[in-house]
Amino acid sequence: MLAGCATRPLASGGRPTGRVLVVGGGFGGATAASYLKRWGGDTVDVTLVERNARFISCPLSNLVLGGSRRIEDLTFGYQGLRTRGVTVLSDEVLDLDPVNRTARLKSGARQQYDQLILSPGVDFLFDEVAGFDRKAQDTVMHAWKAGPQTVALRAQLEAMPDDGTFVMTIPKAPYRCPPGPYERVCQVASYFKAHKPRARIVVLDGNPDIVSKKGLFLAAWNGPYKGMIDYRANALVTELDAAGRTVTTELGDRVKGDVLNIIPPQRAGDLAARLGLLNANGRWAQVDWMTMRSTAVSDIHVIGDATFAAPAMPKSGHMANQHGKLAAAAIIEQLNGRSPLTPVIANTCYSFVDDRNAMHVASVHQWVADKKTLEPVAGAGGLSGAASELEGQYAFAWARNIWDDMLS
Repeated sequence: MLAGCATRPLASGGRPTGRVLVVGGGFGGATAASYLKRWGGDTVDVTLVERNARFISCPLSNLVLGGSRRIEDLTFGYQGLRTRGVTVLSDEVLDLDPVNRTARLKSGARQQYDQLILSPGVDFLFDEVAGFDRKAQDTVMHAWKAGPQTVALRAQLEAMPDDGTFVMTIPKAPYRCPPGPYERVCQVASYFKAHKPRARIVVLDGNPDIVSKKGLFLAAWNGPYKGMIDYRANALVTELDAAGRTVTTELGDRVKGDVLNIIPPQRAGDLAARLGLLNANGRWAQVDWMTMRSTAVSDIHVIGDATFAAPAMPKSGHMANQHGKLAAAAIIEQLNGRSPLTPVIANTCYSFVDDRNAMHVASVHQWVADKKTLEPVAGAGGLSGAASELEGQYAFAWARNIWDDMLS
């Protein structure tokens, strides 16, 4: 949905209007590249630079831990974008020269651009957990970027003793996908219930309470998973002993597990940091929500999880998809010599409590001119009354639709 940003096509018949470089091929960047070509056609040259040859979806990746999906089910190529006319480079942007509008790539190539969209995702603040060094990262998974770590964590769960303990930590918000950690608890519990019924889960949450869908998650934890989950709020983990498989909270509590899953604190991706875009708490990029332009470096559009969120706006795949459309629309309008359109965007987040039952939270956000931001629309959106198999079917349909939307 981008009801308030259904942009008009680019005017034809004139000279090519320029080159747009999109950095990052996730939910935000891939969507931006696709919609620039949909709306701009042959008059806009669009290049997408993504370090990974294939896209792996973070939404639904917790199901790999539960065992009902494989990572291959969530992995897709970029051929659809190439077919649409986007130049897709499997490369990495090392640096940008905003003055000369040039990107330096890892391959040694240099890429010129007239407009730039940066979708760097998140990177992790490992140093905020003492002991979470490179050696520890080889054995203690975060699995907060879907891919090899997801597969490795699943293997650790399978190898865990039948009466073992799985310890998962959650950083203070904001972080990518607010309900994601609690969905992960459900997926691990679902696997344990079927295959390791004597195993237990300890959740050390750095937040004062469950961040998203509290009542719905508690219904699962106190229902089918009753007695399996030890949830502890205000339990921010600050230290890791990887060899001893022990974590320590800021209050000094030590917790030992057979498998540790530490989700570190997060900030906008490294490239955004190197470019000086992190002007909100030194972690996130503030943007003009009409255009997605950075307020630190105005010629760069920043989208997705890297942004300093507007009120009640989650860091989610669906929201990154909306950001990509908003940035693409703003660029098309600018190239046509028109003012930006007034944005209205929406978000839906599904969470699975087992292999087929899911629930959702949804919201709609509109531009508020006097506050110069996007705010949630009262009465729009909503929350599931309960997890259900029907909602699970909706969730799988949502995933198929958004993957097709961004990658074709």
